[in-house]
Amino acid sequence: MEKRKLGSSELYINPVGLGCMGFSHASGDPMEKSAAVKILRNAYEIGYDFFDTAEAYTGINADGTISYNEELVGEAVKGIRDKVVIATKMGVSHNADRSLKLDSSPENIKRSVEVSLKKLGTDYIDLYYQHRIDPKVEPETVAQTMSELIKEGKIRYWGISEASEEYLRRANSICSVTAIENRYSMMARWHETIFPVCEELNISYVAFSPMANGFLTGKYTPTTKFEGSQDYRASMPQYTEEGYSKAKELLDMLTGIAAEKNVTMGQLSLAWMLNKKPYIVPIPGSRKPERLKENFDAGNIILTKDEITMIDSKLDTMDFEVFGGHSCK
Repeated sequence: MEKRKLGSSELYINPVGLGCMGFSHASGDPMEKSAAVKILRNAYEIGYDFFDTAEAYTGINADGTISYNEELVGEAVKGIRDKVVIATKMGVSHNADRSLKLDSSPENIKRSVEVSLKKLGTDYIDLYYQHRIDPKVEPETVAQTMSELIKEGKIRYWGISEASEEYLRRANSICSVTAIENRYSMMARWHETIFPVCEELNISYVAFSPMANGFLTGKYTPTTKFEGSQDYRASMPQYTEEGYSKAKELLDMLTGIAAEKNVTMGQLSLAWMLNKKPYIVPIPGSRKPERLKENFDAGNIILTKDEITMIDSKLDTMDFEVFGGHSCK
């Protein structure tokens, strides 16, 4: 399995990274800390060396305390810190109704990085993202603040999540951006228009929700009972009867090709993007060790250009309802 380089940085990682959010946020009630840490450490033993977390990934434990995702990751990488790449994010907090509160002011960035360093138990962050674009703050201001943090040694590189082309270009002109982290999957292809910019500027594309919040695994249907009020998937459009019906053609296609390749549907959905561009790094998440192994092994699956073109041509004819605010066709 050949390592991938993140942008123009000196960070080399295996092709599939680990999205750690679900251990404490949005995928059911948070896992008990020691159990979560054990699975995260097991992920490293499987081969994961790129761990993605965020200041905003929190949940409420059974005893009413807060589960901080960064603390789980920090505990899991004790003793192996120099062997892994940690990405975390700032600038987002959640209101009571799950809506986002955005703050990318220099003051908040500087406050947040100190909080994240402490929770992660480290003195540097490999890749520090602006979690969402804050319309109140110019990209040049954010980039200048990140440049200062790099000079101080608190972060090594920086990136932007849910980046647009204009914002990315303006930010990159001040301080080179290493990666963007945008939604991307077979059901969410609207950011493909930014690929040429990534290639021009030598910026990696880290793909979150690469399996459409689990939908592309084929394991979930509208009758699935997700776990409790802290699992966001139950309200996602792809899990409604209408959304599922619209995506049935896609599931059938995945089933057929996966059988031909002797891989799982989830592995196929990851291999599709991994083989499409060498700078794409998907970061699927799971709490299950067997699923972590399955996802990681997708980095060994080869699809030809003709196979990818065939899949894309079929996707172009399909219409989806998927979480993320777009109808994708």
